[in-house]
Amino acid sequence: MNDSIKDPFNIIITGVGGQGNVMASRILGAMLSRRGYRVTIGETFGVSQRGGSVMSHLRISKKSAWSPQIPRGKADVIVALEPIEAIRTTAAYGSPESKVLANTRPIYPVQVIAGETEYPSQETIEESLGRLVRWAKFLNATGEALLLGNAILGNVIMIGALSAMEALPFTRADFESVITGSVTADKIGVNMQAFDRGAALLKKQ
Repeated sequence: MNDSIKDPFNIIITGVGGQGNVMASRILGAMLSRRGYRVTIGETFGVSQRGGSVMSHLRISKKSAWSPQIPRGKADVIVALEPIEAIRTTAAYGSPESKVLANTRPIYPVQVIAGETEYPSQETIEESLGRLVRWAKFLNATGEALLLGNAILGNVIMIGALSAMEALPFTRADFESVITGSVTADKIGVNMQAFDRGAALLKKQ
């Protein structure tokens, strides 16, 4: 766990509506608040609540509260729950020094479903991100979540992977404490499994 992070530390969690993006950002914010950090969260939503782009900006500081919008090119870490959103967000807010964690499972926009455009291959996505940043890791978080019984757990798997990066000062115990107060008792166990699975997936990379 890294307790000496830059100040402010800027992280973006991005995805599309229905993936649990907002919950992931609030869980992360709660864990860091418990560690004594001031966390400012700003959220932007696309044209529709389900299926539109959703992006959460988290600005983390020991010293002061910051504006909720991360300046362009200043994201330290980008966690993408959807592959195309990884490219879109990194192109706008990333820099070569940014680190990107990206889910590999696409959610096809209406234009792709209608046959008006093609969704890029995973190889193309990885090549595109490779031109934007020096460090990017890809995890099939949705696939692993489905093995646990619910695709929405992909957001927790990505938080687990983020913990294994050791870029931010939070631990498994912090997650367990926060999730215990966020979900019903019968869902705590599967959320802990998802967190552990995400950490294990990144360590295998």
